[in-house]
Amino acid sequence: MKKTSSVILAFALAGAVLLIVGNLTGELQAQQPAQQPPAAQAAKPAAPAQVPGGRGGPAPAPQKHLLVVGMTRGFHHGSTSDGLAMFWNLGKESGVWDTEIKTDMEWITNKQPGSEAHSLPFFDAVAFVNCTGDWKLDDEQKQALLSFVRDAGKGIVLAHASIDANYNWPEFAEMAGGWFNAHPWNTFDAPVIVEDQSFPAMQHFPKRLRLYDEMYSARQWSRDKVNVLMRMDENQLDYSNPQVAARARQDKDEAIAWAKTYGKGRVFYSSLGHTKEAWEDPAVRKMYLEAVKWVMGRTEGSTASHPKVN
Repeated sequence: MKKTSSVILAFALAGAVLLIVGNLTGELQAQQPAQQPPAAQAAKPAAPAQVPGGRGGPAPAPQKHLLVVGMTRGFHHGSTSDGLAMFWNLGKESGVWDTEIKTDMEWITNKQPGSEAHSLPFFDAVAFVNCTGDWKLDDEQKQALLSFVRDAGKGIVLAHASIDANYNWPEFAEMAGGWFNAHPWNTFDAPVIVEDQSFPAMQHFPKRLRLYDEMYSARQWSRDKVNVLMRMDENQLDYSNPQVAARARQDKDEAIAWAKTYGKGRVFYSSLGHTKEAWEDPAVRKMYLEAVKWVMGRTEGSTASHPKVN
């Protein structure tokens, strides 16, 4: 009887323990949120969309293409290679454009070349560096260059002696803004007035300065057809030498940099670039950097004509 009672007590204690454990398990399960099916689970927040340019900024502007030509058929400037190198370096340093360099006019055409060569439709602008003399373009090439600017809305930069060219091609002078006439003072420390300091290629220059270079005097040129950016200060020029006076403009309006439109496109000219030192001058480099960006349509600047600004 005593043995039977012990067995019954053992079973009773075991049942009580199981009951307590069961109750605790139920309470813990009740405190847990109900498991929902996968479809009902809250969606994880989507990762932010990737924006070209990184860090959520705007997409970078596509890189432009610049053709730089350094062919000479007239007077050859010893600084021409320095000018070609400067345009290549400016493109590399700024990342605005890549550069192809030519010392002939073969790519001044709309014809599609073979291999890895290019023609005008590939480019956004052309820079001509001291390209003197008759360029000997055939009729297709002439029309291709004119149309490149006038109809396609692209641009050209004419550096220093590149208006000493194509005297048998009047449309060239119309597009360029004029032809070379003379350099009455040769290479000297020229007194310069910046007439349009708002233009991108002029903003870094002071209003008045001296620039050491060979400054050109233009013909077939009119202030009424361009925005004069720089001119020589006629009040500080020496006209006492009869030969100088005979070669200079009679109106004493000696523009040495201008901007203009030709049809839909843009044209920039500067007389700077005769000496090797000019192409290494930070101010001249900055001018040509901004000039290329402007003719490519990356910046804005006026081409409106105006009277002399002092």
